[in-house]
Amino acid sequence: MDLGAKHKPDPNFNMSSMTDMIFLLLVFFMLTSNFVTPSGLKINLPTSRASGKVMPKINVGLTKDLHYYINEVKIPYNLLEEELADALKVSPDKTVVLSIDESVPTKYTIDLGGICAKLGAKTVVSVKPN
Repeated sequence: MDLGAKHKPDPNFNMSSMTDMIFLLLVFFMLTSNFVTPSGLKINLPTSRASGKVMPKINVGLTKDLHYYINEVKIPYNLLEEELADALKVSPDKTVVLSIDESVPTKYTIDLGGICAKLGAKTVVSVKPN
């Protein structure tokens, strides 16, 4: 009389299906994550009711201390136009996102917008959603 099991389980566990699931979850979370990288500059942006997300190609920052930054690299004002022109040469869509502190006087905002217009850039002003 044979009382042993006829179908013995295989002691080797196949991990390929589990690694496939982990890979799919990784891809899912990467694709659904937020693609906009927050700026490391301490800029208090103004608020707006109508705001949309734009993928910044070139981010120009202006702090309340009137320090200019292009993609978080501090630039002196006298070299701003030249550095921005160099950055626009390598940008495919020539979009400039202006991140200007809300306490900065309007004349500096207009001056910065004028530089962008002179260089032929599409200009977007960054705001906090209301």
